[in-house]
Amino acid sequence: MYDAEMENKQALEVLASGKFMQMVRAGRWEYVRRHTAEGAVAVIATTDGDELVLVEQMRVPMGSHCLELPAGLVGDTAADKGEALLDAARRELLEETGYTATRLEHLYPVATSPGLSSETIDLFRATGLTKQHAGGGVDHEDIHVHLVKISELDAWLRERQAAGVVIDVKVYCASAMLQRG
Repeated sequence: MYDAEMENKQALEVLASGKFMQMVRAGRWEYVRRHTAEGAVAVIATTDGDELVLVEQMRVPMGSHCLELPAGLVGDTAADKGEALLDAARRELLEETGYTATRLEHLYPVATSPGLSSETIDLFRATGLTKQHAGGGVDHEDIHVHLVKISELDAWLRERQAAGVVIDVKVYCASAMLQRG
C-alpha cells in the first residue's frame, strides 16, 4: 500500500499540477499522484448466471475505448469527502452498472502502475446482484455495460482486443481469479 509517511520524509517537489493530478519528484523518482481523491476502488461483480460485469468507455490517454471493471475514485467530490472504501465501491457499482450487491467483500489493495504513479486501488468482490437501472455513469461519463459468461470471457476479450478495444489489466486478473475459483 502507498506509504505517505515515506513520501513525506523525502523532499517532495511538485513539478506540475493540474486540476486532478500532480507530477512530483521525490529524490530521483518522478511520478504522478492524485491530489483530489482519497483513494480508488474497483469491483469484481458477478451475476447469479456466472457472468462478469464489465464496463466500456472511451479513455483519452489510450486513444481508444477500454474494457474495465466498474471502478472509481473515493472522496473526490465535496459530497463524498471522508467516504469509506466500501461505500465508494457500492456507489461506483450502482452508478456505472446499475447493479446493487447483497454481498460486497474487500479483497486487497493493488498498485496500478508502481513505476509511474502512487495510486493504489482497493479491489472488492460483489455477488448477489440486483439490477436497479441501466447504469452508464454520471455527468460526462458514457459507460456501456457488458455481461460476459465467465466460461467465455477469454475468447470474448480476444475478440474485443482484435476490434481495437484496450483491456485493463485488472480485467485479466479478475478473469484468472474467477476461473481459479
